[in-house]
Amino acid sequence: MFMLLSAFIATATQAAEPIEVFWEDLEPPGFSALPPEPVSDHQSTMAQAQPNAPVVKKYDGKLVKVPGFVVPLEGTDELTTEFLLVPFFGACVHVPPPASNQIIHVTFEEGVAVEFSSSPIWVTGVISTDGWQGDIASVGYSMKGAEIAPYSL
Repeated sequence: MFMLLSAFIATATQAAEPIEVFWEDLEPPGFSALPPEPVSDHQSTMAQAQPNAPVVKKYDGKLVKVPGFVVPLEGTDELTTEFLLVPFFGACVHVPPPASNQIIHVTFEEGVAVEFSSSPIWVTGVISTDGWQGDIASVGYSMKGAEIAPYSL
């Protein structure tokens, strides 16, 4: 009985561990993301090259952990409730948005202390292939955030 209970607890604990997902995992096989176009000083907007890029459905509804950089959208001075997670610093701010399957729209209902910086973070939460459309970009994935942490391998 003890062995059976131990096996059940171990399985339940393993099921709660997030899947580590990297940006290339969010691109279907054969998809080739275009590099962002350089922005000239006289451009007032930055066009997204691939706003309808295909998504990978295998992570839909799963608890995942993804590294990236924050582009804040909503919140207060202390707490951010909504942001975009992007694969490189400056995306959507200094250079045009990457392909839509390379952006995750993240929400934290209660807000989370996160600042826009040049340092990457890990974001853990349940990911969805329900996209999001904003003024900045079309987004292929959304996530209900559960936790953030400094990035380290």
